[in-house]
Amino acid sequence: RGLRSTSYRRAVVSGVDLDGSANCKKKNRMSQPILKAVVEDKEKFSSLGRIKKMLKGQGTFDGEENAVLYQNYKEKALDIDSDEESEPQEQKLDDKVVFHYKPLRSTWSQLSVVKKNGLSEAISQEERKRQEAIFEVISSEHSYLLSLEILIRMFKNSRELSLTMTKTESHHLFSNITDVYEASKKFFEELEARHQNNIFIDDISDIVARHAGSTFDPYVKYCTNEVYQQRTLQRLLATNPAFKEVLSRIESHEDCRNLPMISFLILPMQRVTRLPLLMDTICQKTPKDSTKYENCKQALKEVSKLVRLCNEGARKMERTEMMYTINSQLEFKIKPFPLVSSSRWLVKRGELTAYVEDTGLFSKRTSKQQVYFFLFNDVLIITKKKSEESYNVTEYSLREQLLVVPCDGEEPGSSPGKNAAGMLHSARNSASYLFRLVLLSNHAGDRVEMLLGAETQSDRARWITALGQDSDGHHTDRTTLAQVEIIRTYTAKQADELSLQVADVVLVYQKVNDGWYEGERLRDGQRGWFPSECAREITCRATLDKNMERMGRLLGLETNV
Repeated sequence: RGLRSTSYRRAVVSGVDLDGSANCKKKNRMSQPILKAVVEDKEKFSSLGRIKKMLKGQGTFDGEENAVLYQNYKEKALDIDSDEESEPQEQKLDDKVVFHYKPLRSTWSQLSVVKKNGLSEAISQEERKRQEAIFEVISSEHSYLLSLEILIRMFKNSRELSLTMTKTESHHLFSNITDVYEASKKFFEELEARHQNNIFIDDISDIVARHAGSTFDPYVKYCTNEVYQQRTLQRLLATNPAFKEVLSRIESHEDCRNLPMISFLILPMQRVTRLPLLMDTICQKTPKDSTKYENCKQALKEVSKLVRLCNEGARKMERTEMMYTINSQLEFKIKPFPLVSSSRWLVKRGELTAYVEDTGLFSKRTSKQQVYFFLFNDVLIITKKKSEESYNVTEYSLREQLLVVPCDGEEPGSSPGKNAAGMLHSARNSASYLFRLVLLSNHAGDRVEMLLGAETQSDRARWITALGQDSDGHHTDRTTLAQVEIIRTYTAKQADELSLQVADVVLVYQKVNDGWYEGERLRDGQRGWFPSECAREITCRATLDKNMERMGRLLGLETNV
């Protein structure tokens, strides 16, 4: 799975019946794409001689019966430690293992028509790297399109699977995936035509910019539906045995390569977020004093705008759904206020232990109470949990009225009272990870001081970061931060976590000893927490500098969209 697989896949540009049954015959499956040999630009490459025509009926990428799906495809542009050479390095294998290795024709330099005529050696190294970067957009789109075809043919169009759920559930699962497929097909066909026109691809920026600006509109709708999609799939797997059985049978089909349906469903979001990185790589390889560079920057701007729209659509839908759900679960024991607002969203929620000093007639003792916090971007609501779906509101305060302090030691002026030391000692004996929270003014205008305990070290760090709004984090010099590369996909399970894809680069703001990092995703500047086991630290100085330059370009464009 880890090997880079950037070869062209079986054709996905014709012959698929998107409305047909999952049991369609082989003749309805996608045919193999044929990339014909082309004639080079005589003016630029006259010294190379004419490119010989390939055998009749034999395409550049024919014969790849075991094409790797996009789930296992790693773009070279995302390989941050790549030396940018096109030839694959020799595999280091165990001497006892017999391994028949067939090199993947994954790059422009490895195309038979290029190798046969020595074209790669006849141009400059800079131009060759640029050709590789351009060609990778085409080859990766082809791989992605093949995976979409399998999603539609094997899952969406499966009559057996559709009979196990309602039409509404089916719509929530697959949304407008057919429209997404058609948009990708148009994009690939135009890229392929440009490639067939000349083996030396002059530019694809105009194609990318045009499709990102109009053809790719279905991506925004699909990504906006993500919250319904995930919730529906989870519910069906948990409560519908017939659905689960049929799905498992389809996933084990040889065409699906034993990959779960969810890995196909999330591909549109993965693909759209990778496009800016692919275009940025082309920008890096293009001379900055050329018109091609300006065209490439415009294409990068268009795909960055598309990603922003997709992210905003997904976030807005998820936040709105969450707000209505939480609002229905809260019961105000104090003066209520309207919770649902288009400008309000959940930042973090969870249970904490509150330590309260009880004063008796002859003694004082510290008791524990469980409290449940709902922290929004502008207000903190403190509740007591009645059940999994019911909470009594006991207090609330504007977020700007919060002051949070860790309890690593006694800080001057931070004691909540004259008996704080005794209460702190008692609380520490309970093995909780402690911090203090001060509500400078609660719903009644009163000052409230709380000693709180979290179950884990990372949970305390996450609450302190969320409650304190990390005012210093926005002024941190990013060049001083550690960087990690994501080596395993992670899906956020809480509001303050960060979903990550393999090859994502993250700047690390905090490291907690029990295995959690807080970081900022390089490709879009989103911040959140993730398990350290999903990441590998980047140590190469050149790679660190290159990543910071890329982040500057991507975020700089994003702010000017």
